[in-house]
Amino acid sequence: MSPTALVLGDQLHPGNPALADAGRVVLVESLAGMRRRPLHRRRAHLVLSGMRHLAADLRERGVEVVEHRGAASLREALTAHRGEELVCAEPAEPRAGRALAALGVRTLPDTRFLTTPEAFAAWAAGRRRLMMEGFYREQRRRLGLLLDADGGPEGGRWNLDAENRSRPPAGLHAPEPWRPREDEIDAGVRADLDRWELPLWGEDGPRRFAVTPAEAQTALEDFVAHRLAQFGRWQDAMVPGEPFLFHSLLSVPLNLGVLEPLAAARAAEAAYRAGAVPLASAEGFIRQVVGWREYVWGMYRLRADEWPRDDALEARRPLPAAFWGERVGWACLDGVVDGVRREAYAHHIERLMVLGNIALLAEAEPWETVRWFQGVFADGAEWVMAPNAAGMALHADGGVTMTKPYAAGGNYISTMSNPSWCSSCRYDPRRRTGEDACPVTALYWAFIARHRERLAANPRTAMPVRTWERFGAGEQAAIAERAERARAELARSS
Repeated sequence: MSPTALVLGDQLHPGNPALADAGRVVLVESLAGMRRRPLHRRRAHLVLSGMRHLAADLRERGVEVVEHRGAASLREALTAHRGEELVCAEPAEPRAGRALAALGVRTLPDTRFLTTPEAFAAWAAGRRRLMMEGFYREQRRRLGLLLDADGGPEGGRWNLDAENRSRPPAGLHAPEPWRPREDEIDAGVRADLDRWELPLWGEDGPRRFAVTPAEAQTALEDFVAHRLAQFGRWQDAMVPGEPFLFHSLLSVPLNLGVLEPLAAARAAEAAYRAGAVPLASAEGFIRQVVGWREYVWGMYRLRADEWPRDDALEARRPLPAAFWGERVGWACLDGVVDGVRREAYAHHIERLMVLGNIALLAEAEPWETVRWFQGVFADGAEWVMAPNAAGMALHADGGVTMTKPYAAGGNYISTMSNPSWCSSCRYDPRRRTGEDACPVTALYWAFIARHRERLAANPRTAMPVRTWERFGAGEQAAIAERAERARAELARSS
């Protein structure tokens, strides 16, 4: 008898190994899973839509499908399949894999990534520093991406990030991204979310992200044709009112499994070879897909049980309620969170240098912050957010992922946004003290003071420590006072 395939909500790829010899397929929409923590309504919608679209596609191909919609829990749903041999692709989170094993589900190696956890562990073995750049170069060589005739990097350099950090000019505008057309499946998902009692957060709205292979292919082609050429130069830019700018919006279909990462990378390379996009844009996108994304996946699995315990900077404060939409009066934080509330999206610099930076400076507890990132973003997953939020943004791992904390004051936010977030804010990013001093700037210098011994020992962060030490005692005290008021402002947002 053929086994029964259990397909989880982020395993919707046609190449799911559990589907290969399955006699029938089981999909479980677990209410317990959706109630585990606050969840953006749009994220819940797109995952359920993807699962139901997969079910419909399998049925059209003659496959028997059993859907457990609104099941109390995965455990309860699987009681209907006692006596069946259940197989499932290995979940991304090892704890979920152990839970499936306890339920008698056999797991098969995951095929959604280009690098297996075992291969990444072999690459990491014996290395003193697990630098993404070295891993990325090996990926390029292994996969044959953007190489010249001699096997070296196209254009003579592996990394063109220095060309991809431009400040946006006034009036920078990007073409509207392609978006899918909703159907009766989406209408059914919306009706179910309306009637289920779930701790959903954020606004509803038409589905923006691809959840099927056909939609993902269309979204990829639209990105390559209309936004990839400008993506590289402006990928670090923040433009209020332009939440997507030139970004691809492909992280959702990649993370659901309906878009193959190598296909996305090769599409960007082909556009460069055809002369349609500059090398810096193609390289920047490929680095995100086969470099950073695979590095994050490998780092997560390498230390999956350590991430929840990491707190190298002893950050113990609760995540401010401003992250849940309570207005604090800081234009950058209020503005980016409002975009997340509306779209379940913010691009990577808004995540790192506004949301992550403020959480770092506010000493927010790392794992609570990871859970927030995981729940409110359309592409949220523990494997994504643990290295990105706890490792890169909060430096909770003490430097395993990144060699320095990504801390910055208001000047960075002002420089990389145009119109500047600061132009609509009552606070001045250039001022550290006084009534109109930027709270982010004051918190930045308070962070430098608090961790000066650690930062002084790192060549990449020693200079701001020296700057802090040149401030007079009176200015240091005034900065500390302004930072304390900033923490009170965040607390009042609660």
